[in-house]
Parts: sequence; C-alpha cells; structure tokens
Amino acid sequence: MLWQKKLARWSDVVRERANLPVRLTLWDGQSYDFGTFSGPSVTLHVKTPAALPLMLHPTLDNLGEAYVKSKIDIEGKLSDVIDIAYGLARTSIDKHGGALRNMARHFAHTRSSDRKSVQYHYDVSNEFYRLWLDPNMVYSCAYFENGDEDLATAQLKKIDHILTKIELKPGQTLLDIGCGWGALAIRAAQKFGARCVGVTLSRNQLELATERVKAAGLHDRIEIRLQDYRDVTGRFDRITSVGMFEHVGRRNLPAYFRRVQELLADDGVVMNHGITSSDPAGGGMSYGGGDFIDRYVFPNGELPHISLALQAMQQGGLEAFDVENLRRHYVRTLRCWSDAYEANSEKARAFVDEEKFRIWRIYLAGCAYAFENDDVAIYQVVGRKAGRPANTLPWSRRYIYDGTSFGSP
Repeated sequence: MLWQKKLARWSDVVRERANLPVRLTLWDGQSYDFGTFSGPSVTLHVKTPAALPLMLHPTLDNLGEAYVKSKIDIEGKLSDVIDIAYGLARTSIDKHGGALRNMARHFAHTRSSDRKSVQYHYDVSNEFYRLWLDPNMVYSCAYFENGDEDLATAQLKKIDHILTKIELKPGQTLLDIGCGWGALAIRAAQKFGARCVGVTLSRNQLELATERVKAAGLHDRIEIRLQDYRDVTGRFDRITSVGMFEHVGRRNLPAYFRRVQELLADDGVVMNHGITSSDPAGGGMSYGGGDFIDRYVFPNGELPHISLALQAMQQGGLEAFDVENLRRHYVRTLRCWSDAYEANSEKARAFVDEEKFRIWRIYLAGCAYAFENDDVAIYQVVGRKAGRPANTLPWSRRYIYDGTSFGSP
C-alpha cells in the first residue's frame, strides 16, 4: 500500500538524519524503528489510519494534534517524548517551518475576541489550575533567586522582585493589568501598603481573586474588576502587567503601551513581564509549535521579539530603563508545573475532558523545552514616561536588591 511505502521511506530518513530511539506501531501490529537501539525510549502507538497524514508531516502542530485528538497514544517519559517530537520535526522542516511560517501572523484583536481568548484559556476550572500551580495560584514565571527555592517561595520572590523593581511605596496606587487570581495585588497591599486595582477578563479569576481579597481583609484597599485595560480610567503611581501583553498582538503593541502611558502618573513606573519570540523576524515558536499553541492553548496569541517590544514601548511614550531576561527561571517554573501536573493527572481528568487534559500536558512540557533551547524567552522591562530628566533615573540596579530608593546616594 502507498502509505506503507511512505512510512518505510520516512523511517529510513529519520534513521539516517537523526537516529532517534523511537518506535512507531500501527493499529494492525506493524512497527517501524526510527533509530538503532536495544529498546525504544518512546513508542508512538498509531490508533487509526487518520493519523498518518499528520505523522508523515511531523511538525509540532501535527504531532500535537494527533495526540490531543487521541489518534495516537504515547509511551515513555514525558521529557523524552518532547525531545522526540522536536527531533522528528527537525527531520522534515526547517526551524520556522518554511517561508509561510516566517510570515508575520496578525489577528483581529477586538474587545470581544480578546475576552473570548482569555476565557477559553483561563476559565477552565479554578480547581484544575490549583492542582499544579503554587498555593497562591501564580500563573507566570517564578523567580528562583538562588536556584534552590521551591515553587511557592520562588513565586513569592517573583512578586516581591517586581514590586521592588517599581519601588512601590505605602499609599501609592497600583494598577495590575491581567491580575490573575489576585496574588500580586494582595502582596502589594499587605507588604508594601499600596492601594490596588486589578483587572481581568476571566470571570473565574475575578470570583476567586475577590474571595481572596475579602479573606485577607483587604477589600478596602484592593478592587478586582472584570474589565478590559482599555476601559480603565484614572492615573496610577505604578502599573504592572504580568503575562498579559502576549494577548495584545504585535500590531497593537504601540497602542497598548500608549494606553499604559496615559494611565501612568507623570513620575510613575511601569513593569511589563511577558514572553517573547527568539526569532527577530517575528516567526513565533519554531517547527510549528506556535501554530499548535494558537489553535489549542492561547487563541490569537502573538509573541514579539524583545526588540519589537522595546520599540513599541518608545512609540507608546515610555522609556525602558531596566531589562531582565528570566528564561532560565521559566524553564524551572514550567518543569515544576509539568511535574505537578503529571503527579495529579488522575485528579486533573476529573475537571477537564481527555482532549484538554492532553493539551495542557504537552503544552507545559513542550514550553519547558522551548525556553530551555532559546526558542522563546521572557523579559521583565521596567519603564517610565519618556522625556523625563536623567537625574530621576537610578544610578544602578542596587536598589532592587538592597532596598534603597532611586534617590539614595
């Protein structure tokens, strides 16, 4: 049969180019080895002929689709599975998937589409996220200051790192754009004495964050809103945006930062914490990984290169004065999440269907691989309104680590 010949040629090509310790078995018992080994590290069980077109063009998108649609099952350690997926993708396509993959992808980001995209990802179930996040349910890159912290400690250190970077002081107002389940706003009020507004487009996050604020006795200092950042009014001494600007869209970044600039007090400070592409051309994640995430994980998400993010900040009227790459920290964070997800896999299945369970499983492990191998990165960028005197800038980054202020000698 034609597909048998294609599978045989494909396995020959993989053995020659990559020699991977993987075995592919078919529904009828036939098998193909993609390397020379005593025993495979990973076995791909093809359950239906419908999987073959996806397998014969093994982009990360196609392999991911075959798995989440239960057209294949996988046997092996999850870390080995992700290694094999990238290895198979490398044998058939270039890093960014050809010329079409390198074309910039732009989506129509309306208030309605952005709300639907956020709700698709975050309104799964609070209990589902609670299974694999830290107790404060911080769903963004942690900060492992010494490298030996547990996840809960590292997430708290991340929040403190951010709030110290923006030099948050008692009595100041803080706007947290994309506030999640409220951890940053609660910490800002409790430890730093700020008055906070947190906005989210997720109703699940709104409800739980509001409950947590009340439980902490901070309802008079923190307001959580179901609101688009574009509809916020007023001025704030400090603004944070953590894990949100990935949803804005590359074309919309100057307007996004312009709105942040308009909401920022004249002597205010803003911090943007977000994932970026490592492709200067804006190709997103390589080998079709970005296509998979757009379809199944973050609809309408777009990752800019850090250079584009900094340019957009300046176009929006903001001057960046501190930039920190936390890529290594996100590798550790994602591995913690992935390990917790695997440990709680049976419980997770009680909250989501099989397809969503599989989506999150390979998404977490796959992203850890992507950050480890510089496919994507993550930056914290601290800025302020452009055009202010140089003597209002800090002399060094020392204030972040020893608690001194901008104006200290």
